[in-house]
Amino acid sequence: MKGVQKVIDHLNKQLTLELTSMDQYLAHSKMYEDWGINKLHEKLAHEFEEELEHARRITQRILFLEGVPDTASRQPINIGKNVKQMLENDLAAEKTVAESLRNIIGICEASKDYITREILEDLLDDTEMDHIYWLEQHLGLIDKVGVQNYIQSQMGSQDG
Repeated sequence: MKGVQKVIDHLNKQLTLELTSMDQYLAHSKMYEDWGINKLHEKLAHEFEEELEHARRITQRILFLEGVPDTASRQPINIGKNVKQMLENDLAAEKTVAESLRNIIGICEASKDYITREILEDLLDDTEMDHIYWLEQHLGLIDKVGVQNYIQSQMGSQDG
């Protein structure tokens, strides 16, 4: 099914953002693992997988619309130097992703591409209700208990 080129172009921009977020989560996850902060490592490894799923869904939709997915492009990633900075950088990246999704949802609405809109609304819900909410919650915990207490609380296994 031939899609609207403007929608395909914006889906490719969104794909770049999702892949960039994925790369940033991977780097931060591995840093947490190296530092022995296991709960954060496991959570960000999970977020990496979710971003990969978002990228997969966008790629499938681009292909369905007879576009060519750009899986090579990335934005610069922002690797933090400490736990708080890493969480802040991840939150900033997710807010950029959410803003872009809202923009593309409007473009899909105007283009009468309701299926792509629905897919993107699902991704936006996950971005806002899971990723952004969790990051804001954990940055709030740092403010409440201090970074050292927060880090200590994140050192055990996520399962334990």
